[in-house]
Amino acid sequence: MVGIEFTPSRGTSLGVEWELQLVDRRTRRLRQDAAEVLAELRDLSEAPRPKAMHELMQSQIEIVTEVCHTVAEVLQDLSGTIERIRQVVEPRGTGLACTGTHAISDWREAVYAPIQRYAELVEEMQWLAWRIQTFGVHVHVGVRERDKVIPIVNALAAYLPHFLALTASSPFWGGQDTGLASSRAIVFGALPTAGPPHLLADWAEFEEYMETLMRAGTIKSIKEVWWDVRPHPDLGTIEIRMFDGIPTLREVGMVTALSQCLVHQFDQQLDRGYTLPRPPAWVVRDNKWRATRYGMDAVIVTDDRGRTTPLRDVLYELHRELEPIADRLGCAEELAVMSEVLEHGGSAERQRAVIAEGGTLEDVVDATMIELAENRFVTSRQHMVDGTVDHAGT
Repeated sequence: MVGIEFTPSRGTSLGVEWELQLVDRRTRRLRQDAAEVLAELRDLSEAPRPKAMHELMQSQIEIVTEVCHTVAEVLQDLSGTIERIRQVVEPRGTGLACTGTHAISDWREAVYAPIQRYAELVEEMQWLAWRIQTFGVHVHVGVRERDKVIPIVNALAAYLPHFLALTASSPFWGGQDTGLASSRAIVFGALPTAGPPHLLADWAEFEEYMETLMRAGTIKSIKEVWWDVRPHPDLGTIEIRMFDGIPTLREVGMVTALSQCLVHQFDQQLDRGYTLPRPPAWVVRDNKWRATRYGMDAVIVTDDRGRTTPLRDVLYELHRELEPIADRLGCAEELAVMSEVLEHGGSAERQRAVIAEGGTLEDVVDATMIELAENRFVTSRQHMVDGTVDHAGT
């Protein structure tokens, strides 16, 4: 068996990938012109470490941070990149937004990015890949030792419903309310190597499983394993991919703080000789579905005997539990946004509130553009009154 080398990180370092929508301000539909935008952003897209790049569809641009050590550094990095992109897209009549799916655009109108590996993915996955006009946020957290990675991945699997419920932002798909908090979790989760992580014993078993998948021809490299939480050996991180598209920088800071606090806590517990919890696979799958369907209104399974608790209560407790760790890491302010989301609603709830007050799906798109531009929650149509959306694109 060929070993998979893991490059250790120095502490719980951070990196964030944020997939942004390119939205036509006049029609409110997605614009399939990422190639043209990136051509005007060569300072970002062609740098030795690109900070803006293609994703699968031409309707999106992924922005990536440098390696950061605090949540504040992450937010400063992302803010600078977004401001630079705005300088290019605004004269084109394009706005920026981020939700797990776009409320009104049809995936059948999407154009693929001109990247060979994406062409190969589409050829292999066919209809499963055709639909992936979805948007997410990935948070990387550094891990100091290889042998800590799999126990921490296993422990984080219990938090899939927490991650998804806090960020669920894709209730609409192709102009229709799906009845779900996160339709993205279903669309992307249909890929054969996506979904909850396999709960493995240790790094050796991870190596053996990856080798088996490659020998079988299921994957060509371990980068084609798109688990909701996965090891990223080259970067020396655990990558949390469970988050739906996140519409505000404040909420990106929230999930980055949550991720760093949890990994730091588990890392410290391993140092003290504790055995980390490893939830039953059926509980992980069931709880992910509950958060997909109900978001923060889910009632999740809390043990292998089927006991349940409202997820909102669990999230309040989690915030209190992690506050001392957040204080030590310097991200208490960002973690506290959890309380605001619990009070005012996550993105899926905020989008539906616009409709409930007589708004249209075009109003929903406007609200998401305002949220990203002004870094604030839009919880009703009234909150859109002073927004910055310019439908004429002037």
